Amino acid sequence: MTLDRAEPICVFLCGDVMTGRGIDQALPCPGNPVLYESSVRDAREYVRLAERVNGPIPQPVEGAYLWGDALEALQRAGTDVRIINLETSITASEEAWPGKGIHYRMHPRNIGCLTAAGIDCCCLANNHVLDWGYAGMADTLQTLDAAGVAHAGAGGNAAAAVAPAVLDVAGKGRVVVCSFGATTGGIPREWGATNDRPGVNLLPDLSEATARTVGRRMRQTARPGDVIVASIHWGPNWGYAIPDEQIAFAHRLVEEGVAIVHGHSSHHVKAIEVYRERLILYGCGDSLDDYEGIGGYEAFRNDLRLIYLIRVDPRQGRLVGAQLVPLQVRQFRLQRAAEADATWLCHLLNRLGSPFGTQMELADDPSITLRWQERQPGSSTSGRRFHSSHS
Repeated sequence: MTLDRAEPICVFLCGDVMTGRGIDQALPCPGNPVLYESSVRDAREYVRLAERVNGPIPQPVEGAYLWGDALEALQRAGTDVRIINLETSITASEEAWPGKGIHYRMHPRNIGCLTAAGIDCCCLANNHVLDWGYAGMADTLQTLDAAGVAHAGAGGNAAAAVAPAVLDVAGKGRVVVCSFGATTGGIPREWGATNDRPGVNLLPDLSEATARTVGRRMRQTARPGDVIVASIHWGPNWGYAIPDEQIAFAHRLVEEGVAIVHGHSSHHVKAIEVYRERLILYGCGDSLDDYEGIGGYEAFRNDLRLIYLIRVDPRQGRLVGAQLVPLQVRQFRLQRAAEADATWLCHLLNRLGSPFGTQMELADDPSITLRWQERQPGSSTSGRRFHSSHS
């Protein structure tokens, strides 16, 4: 392969994938439904809540059912790698982490819900991978390994948790996936892996010094022409505000060589930025979960989801194009969003992206195409021009 002639690499990203609790109960091999939540003690109750809102779920459902219309969009896009944040422990362990309010687990025999979507890599540095203790995390790693799904962000010690996943793309290059978590994303500090303790790749803070350290480690693994993805679990579940420290941290990672910053934790989509021709997704929202029927945050339209189809030039990590596919979850299944809902998402992203110089265009499909502004050398803000993506 000659890098000068490299074709763009197409990366699929999405928000949090939470296949525990109700979703696990709807799959062919449900685990023990016992929960330790303050108001719900049986995971099957989340199935009933969803059915009260949108009708019966045809149980048991196969793995492909959950992804629904997203699978057609992925096939049509010709994705090279598919990366998710897996916010669920894959285990039959009964060792619930003490003092934690929510525990997600999926039975290992339900791993088909990931392989059905051709997932290549799971990011694990989040606040649910240790919900069922160290045994549950070990089961998760073993199950993913057995299924041939790469992972990053958690391991038997600090070195294993820091280690990236390296995904080969035939004829194009490599995608290097680094997974990080922050305490602001709900990760207990004691979950951080150490030299003699399993855990997750927990960032000590979002300072410039930490970003430099992260960048140095990534460069030690990456080769020229690698597309580096930094997947970060950070920030609260609800709210559109993006702290200055997140922006500064993301910018510094780009300056250190990251091509895509894949942010998640929020249960709804957040702003998108293109910085130095590299993509920053501050919050991708949820993708799969059992939240149907749970009230309290309706204004954020958590039922609406996005999948992100990103094309990157591997020679420099430069963004070539980005297409976003609007979906709606009903009966635990991702379905094409109606035009009115896709329009709502497009308007929201335009409002959130305005301070960052990003705009969205809604197509007839309906899909959403990203456009971004580039500041010309020596120009003012008014001297920016829009760059159209080509997805």
